[in-house]
Amino acid sequence: MTRDLDRARDLRRIKLLATGLLILTAGLFVVARHFEPLHWAWGYVAAFAAAATVGGLADWYAVVALFRRPLGLPIPHTAIVPRNHLRIADTLGEFIETNFLAPEPVEARLRDVDFAALVADWLSERARAAALADFALQLLPQALAAIEQSGLKRFVGQGIMGELERVELAPLAASLLSAITEKGRHQRLLDELLGALDKVLADEATLAALREKIRKELPALFNLYRADAYLLRKIVASTSAFIQEARADPGHPLRGEFDRFVAGYIEQLRSSESFARRAQNLKRDLLARPELAALAEGAWESLRAFIEQDVAADDGQVRRELVSMLVAIGGQLQRDPAIRAEINRGMVRVLGEFVQRQKSGVGRFIADQVKSWDMSVLISRIELTAGPDLQYIRFNGTLIGGLAGLALHALEQGLKLAT
Repeated sequence: MTRDLDRARDLRRIKLLATGLLILTAGLFVVARHFEPLHWAWGYVAAFAAAATVGGLADWYAVVALFRRPLGLPIPHTAIVPRNHLRIADTLGEFIETNFLAPEPVEARLRDVDFAALVADWLSERARAAALADFALQLLPQALAAIEQSGLKRFVGQGIMGELERVELAPLAASLLSAITEKGRHQRLLDELLGALDKVLADEATLAALREKIRKELPALFNLYRADAYLLRKIVASTSAFIQEARADPGHPLRGEFDRFVAGYIEQLRSSESFARRAQNLKRDLLARPELAALAEGAWESLRAFIEQDVAADDGQVRRELVSMLVAIGGQLQRDPAIRAEINRGMVRVLGEFVQRQKSGVGRFIADQVKSWDMSVLISRIELTAGPDLQYIRFNGTLIGGLAGLALHALEQGLKLAT
């Protein structure tokens, strides 16, 4: 406000000076014409003063005609700015859209900005990363509540269930098993199974159960000679020896048989319609189980309760991990110029496309804003900003007009002497 008052005071002062100069040249013309018969030099003064007065008046008219009608007279082609208000607004919006928001200057300016470095520097400072994490965590409970109230959770759950129903389980299982068998990883599973079987055979309770089973199957006469214990020892010893051999020998026939079994099973999963139907039925039965829905609901409730409690804590685990992750991201960006360059190229592309999509809207927005301005306020702002320079045009017009008049008068006098 103080600055506007100073500008208004300076504008009034320069207007008074320009008007005073105009009055001075007009008065000088009158005086020079009065004394012209006394000496030839007064003719040059009169010519200078007359032309200066005309030049000053012409430039006064030009300056006034930009913003209003001179002396309030309905002179054509005056009050140029108010009369062309709407056209100026449209032209200004179009000019900015065409020149300032063209693809080349926009992308060139965006390429000058190192977006990735700004993000890296910002995130690398732990206090800023903590502030960002706090802001995100403050929104998290509200987002969870909004998800529940809006029905988004049910919608997402239904979407997931629908996608699961469309998944063909048999080919998926075949692909997973194929990935496992690519580098012989399924042999580890066989090793684990053989190890588990070996432990079972070494368990006393298991051996007692097996012995009891053998006892029941043998005739009573054999049991008198403890044949059950003998058979059990032989079976366990043979089986354990077989297991040890298979575990120690990568080329054991059992491993080859297991390879063929797995390969055959994978092929059946891929091609057998009966396998596919059974897998689909199993999947539908599993998805229809109420226990699955209860499990999902319980998992959601547990997750929400954990997040709410952790966010409420002064130094929650989620906050610590999030801050550490943000700082790590910032540090990684600082150390890796290739990633920064890729991010910057992506930002230039995305922001450049965004500007090009929105630039027509920007042009219309600028035009609408200019059209909505109060012209009296706009003109007063222009005059406060450019008014002093416009008033100096009046000074220049007075001086140049006077010099032109002086030169013409000198030319006239020279022609008279020549003739």
